[in-house]
Amino acid sequence: MPGEQDLEDSVGAAAELLGDRWTFLILREAFFGTRRFNEFAQNLGLSRNILSNRLKMLVSQGIFEQHPYGPSKARNEYRLAQAGRDIFPIVVALLQWGDKYLAGSRGPSIVLKHTRCGNDTDPLLICRACHEPIELDEILPTPGPGASEWARQRLSQLTDSAFVEPAER
Repeated sequence: MPGEQDLEDSVGAAAELLGDRWTFLILREAFFGTRRFNEFAQNLGLSRNILSNRLKMLVSQGIFEQHPYGPSKARNEYRLAQAGRDIFPIVVALLQWGDKYLAGSRGPSIVLKHTRCGNDTDPLLICRACHEPIELDEILPTPGPGASEWARQRLSQLTDSAFVEPAER
């Protein structure tokens, strides 16, 4: 299951699991509705052996589930499991960052439409408690129940303004 790696924190564990280009592009395709191996390969221009390895890893980590299809049920579709669906905000954040810093004058290549209201949207990171947008300088990382000794020591050094650049303090 994702997150069970023995790394210093969840950022390191997630980066270890997801941290390559092809994994994110496979996930993007799954969010676009792609389910079949040949469709992933065609849409991504990815070699079959790399795609096969990534899909096996994503299935073994509980990010995708395999579902047999066809008359003989000899082939599998790859559908996002809940752990995979929960990666959606990460992909949206990458999309937004790329639109802001890499798209240039062309503008965004993908616009997200919220089907509930019908409008284009730009999702925000919001606080679950107060429902206000979260800004970097309003967050203080603190040790959680699963914190390693490294994390406890590192986080004990932080102050309320840990993420503000020294010139801004």
